[in-house]
Amino acid sequence: MDIDRFHILNHLWSEHINNNIEKSLTLSKDMINLGKALKIDTIIGFGLEHKAVTYSYMNKFDSSKVNFNKALKIYAQRNDNNKIAGIERNIGQDYNMIGKLDSAYHYYDKAEKNYSKANNMVGIADIYNSKSIVFLMKGYYNLALEKALKAESIYSTKNLFMDLNQNRLVIASVYGEMKDTINAIDYHKKILKYFKKENQKRQYASTLNLILSLQIPNKEKNEENGKFINELSEISNSIKDQSLIDDALERKAQFLIANDKIDEAKTIYQSMLSKPTIINDSYSLAYLNMHLGECLLLLNDHNNAIKYLNTSITEANKNNLDAIKSKIHKLLSNTYQATKEFESSLKHYKIYKNLEDDISNTDINNRFSELQTIHETEKKEAEIALQQEEIKNLNIKAINDNLTKTLYGIGMFSLLAIVGLLFFGFKQRMKKNRIEREKQEEIYKQEIAFKKKELASQTLHLVQKSSFIQELKENLEKIKNSPELFKVEFRRLVMLLKKESAEDKDWEVFKSYFSEVHNDFDNKIKTIAEDISEKEIRLASFLRMNLTTKEIASMLNVLPDSVLKSKYRLKKKLALNKDVDLTEFLNTL
Repeated sequence: MDIDRFHILNHLWSEHINNNIEKSLTLSKDMINLGKALKIDTIIGFGLEHKAVTYSYMNKFDSSKVNFNKALKIYAQRNDNNKIAGIERNIGQDYNMIGKLDSAYHYYDKAEKNYSKANNMVGIADIYNSKSIVFLMKGYYNLALEKALKAESIYSTKNLFMDLNQNRLVIASVYGEMKDTINAIDYHKKILKYFKKENQKRQYASTLNLILSLQIPNKEKNEENGKFINELSEISNSIKDQSLIDDALERKAQFLIANDKIDEAKTIYQSMLSKPTIINDSYSLAYLNMHLGECLLLLNDHNNAIKYLNTSITEANKNNLDAIKSKIHKLLSNTYQATKEFESSLKHYKIYKNLEDDISNTDINNRFSELQTIHETEKKEAEIALQQEEIKNLNIKAINDNLTKTLYGIGMFSLLAIVGLLFFGFKQRMKKNRIEREKQEEIYKQEIAFKKKELASQTLHLVQKSSFIQELKENLEKIKNSPELFKVEFRRLVMLLKKESAEDKDWEVFKSYFSEVHNDFDNKIKTIAEDISEKEIRLASFLRMNLTTKEIASMLNVLPDSVLKSKYRLKKKLALNKDVDLTEFLNTL
């Protein structure tokens, strides 16, 4: 019952973390207190971990790290490398959030080592993805791409489609920063297919927006761009997402400018600027005034162009929007040149050039730092390889030295005799070991065969027991309307029911045999989905035994529809594609 309370708290925490942060904090504390009351370290660890994540959501990263470190101690005592790595990754993500990228990378590195110890390839892929984001933020695009592509390979092999497409978003972003729009668009379109298949409208619309931001300048894609803009507009309005509605309008305006329909684009920007919600949005004001100023410049309305561009630069300075400052100053320089105000034009051109030079210098510095990082990494790898080679050579040298000493000490004849004896002894030992190994293998085979029989027996026992209970209930229904029959049979039926009722110990016996026959099935499934419940493991085990939905429903004392819903939830938790058969997948574990 207390364990059920833990699962309830865990579920409630997951439900509240995105909409009621204070409630999540209370639930995580309740989880810690429950673990202390039950004296179960893993529950305390879960509670501390949830508490730390909650503080991360609240941007209280110092409190977050304190609780992560407490959980880390518990998992370290248990030598749980998977959990240790998960905590280290979370700490790294906290550092990432506050811009301490070197500290973030340090913790990602530690997490990767622990995932490697646990042979958790999915965890390693997660770390590659996290490291890629660090390199992307540092401007180390080649290293970012290398890590992201490694993660993609693992996610693809493991059929983890949600993780795969989140990773592909990082790859697309890297290609975008490298000005490789062809590959960036290609990856965004792969993501688009996934979100369409999963019917995730908001994510689908967001991906359309990203594709359009890269593809609109390409007039060869005009037909597709027009179709995408209409889709983006329809979906954003249907889900009433104001941010996406504004994105759709902005992409439409950019599309019109690319096709020389400047007046129509100007009207869109004016309508967007007239919205009451935009007044306090300094970020949007900077962009919209810049775009409107650009339209007015193209329409030769120079005075109004200067007015809107000056407003844009004021808002950009408030938010340190360096990405658009250079473009605004270039537009102002061109506008003043058109009005023959050459002094003002030169002034803004110089600012534009200085900003561009700063960006260029930053790119050069980033590239230099990236090359340094690559060189240092390769140097470390070479040093490790050299050390291993030296150890190997020293071992060979030690063997040769011993051999030489023996030669000089006892002479060649004695040496050959010793070598012969050693070889004979070695052969005899090998033969003995082989015989013992074959005997042991035969014992193991017999044990496995026995356990398979026991497992089948236990499965049949559970099925028959559940069928018996169902039959008993039906008989009770029949006799309840007959008082005399009820009095006679009631006590016997109750005793029989208690005796035959499926208890947890039956499940534990079944689970024990099942685990030994099927090579730690529950641990394998927990590696894929750490938050999987005991009930879901039970369902997965029955499916692995190829029991029918009806048989499982009978054993669990539920309706077949309930089993089907549970199968659907289990499939979703394991992140399986709709085309993947759940039972076939479980049979591979």
